[in-house]
Amino acid sequence: MMSVKASLVRHPAVTAAGAALLLALLALNAVAFLLGFDAPRLQGAVLLADMLAIAAGAVIGARVVLRAEHHTRASRAQLHVIVDSAMDAIITIDAAHNIVLFNRAAEQMFRCPRREAVGGPLDRFIPERFRGAHRGHIGEFARTGVTSRRMGDATTLWGLRADGVEFPLEASISQGGAAGSRYHTVILRDITLRKMAEDALRRSQRDLREFSARLLDAREEEKTRIARELHDELGQLLTALKMDLSWLRERLPPHDAELAARAAEMGTLLDRTVTSMRRIASDLRPLMLDDLGLADAAAWLVEDFAKRSGVACRIEIAADLPDLPKGVATAVYRAVQESLTNIARHAGADSASVAIRVDNGAIQVEVEDDGRGIAAEDLAKTRSLGLKGMRERIALLGGSLEIARAPRGGTRVGLRVPLRGVPQEEAA
Repeated sequence: MMSVKASLVRHPAVTAAGAALLLALLALNAVAFLLGFDAPRLQGAVLLADMLAIAAGAVIGARVVLRAEHHTRASRAQLHVIVDSAMDAIITIDAAHNIVLFNRAAEQMFRCPRREAVGGPLDRFIPERFRGAHRGHIGEFARTGVTSRRMGDATTLWGLRADGVEFPLEASISQGGAAGSRYHTVILRDITLRKMAEDALRRSQRDLREFSARLLDAREEEKTRIARELHDELGQLLTALKMDLSWLRERLPPHDAELAARAAEMGTLLDRTVTSMRRIASDLRPLMLDDLGLADAAAWLVEDFAKRSGVACRIEIAADLPDLPKGVATAVYRAVQESLTNIARHAGADSASVAIRVDNGAIQVEVEDDGRGIAAEDLAKTRSLGLKGMRERIALLGGSLEIARAPRGGTRVGLRVPLRGVPQEEAA
């Protein structure tokens, strides 16, 4: 019914009729003024009409004010319902940092009823060690003039519940003014469960890295043991066989050509066995890496690679290369070994280069070839265990590894391992 009346009042015909009545009333007032006391009845009628017009205007004005107040109350109630239905906590503070709005989600988050929060300081919901910084943050935000932005992008924010329990949260802040006042509104989200999940994931990743490091260490130790057994025990046995074969060949009948040929074949086969044994032992763990260090081991590796693959390869080793911890020397050697193996298998290169330098407290290695280059999909292959092993070894030492296209068209492998913080008791 009220909406029908309101629509009638706003109808153009009604508005025009009201304007016509006002004009007629003004005209009557003008005529009465001109005639003066010569027309007392007219003046009385005009006075009565003026009083009625004033009364009607007062009634209409009161109705308009009441309707505006009703509309304002309805809008506020609607806004209150919307704010209270939000899943995130919404808190608005004034220039004195006192709370003027505290929605239902904020009550649940901070475990504090609205009647106790509104009018009180925001500081009660901030841990004491962060209060000064928070006020400075709000003041700086107010000076920027920016309307809204996220808070705590780099670090986790912390809130304080009414029962004294701290909890992590993320927040965004906005500001605005009304009637000469300045208000700041923060929207908060409790991220306790997410933070717990992130912490659990980090612990799991740390445990996996530690487990991976132990596996790699155990693998290297086993390789070292097998390589030494091959070199020492099997090497001694093969050497004894060669000596015995040489003794037998000296005592063969000179006229038995077939027996001499068979002995020669046995000698050749025994030489090949010794060569294969040395190669396998070196691939497992070059003993010179432990005995002579990374520089000599890497130089031998490059020379052996060039001899086997036919790829011209040069190596550049810094003269000031220090004695490296065993873990660093092993990781660098394995990375160079895996890079050269990939060049031989996949690159189709004519030449390659290896550089080992010391730069700003870190060992830096670059392996580059002029082959076809590695494709992006090859880097993303889940079965690229060699590449993943290289990354894992370097990551365990706090270093970084980059694999990309080389300037001359091939593949470039670059790694950097810091020397600071590496346990020196493991030095080779």
